[in-house]
Amino acid sequence: MKKGIVKFFNETKGFGFIKDKESDNEYFVHVSGLVDQINENDEVTFELKEGKKGLNAVEVKLI
Repeated sequence: MKKGIVKFFNETKGFGFIKDKESDNEYFVHVSGLVDQINENDEVTFELKEGKKGLNAVEVKLI
C-alpha cells in the first residue's frame, strides 16, 4: 500500500490525481478506483494498476 495526498478531485467528472508521499509522483484516480469518498487534501492509501495511459491509483481508502 502506498500513501499519498489527494491533490485534485472533480466529483462531477469522477476523476482526479493523488500525489505519492514517497516519490512525489502523481497518479490518476478514477471514481471506479475509490473505496471511500475523497476530497482534495485527504490522506489516502492506494495501490497502483496499469491503465490505458500509465499507472492509475486504485483501492483508494482514507487514512
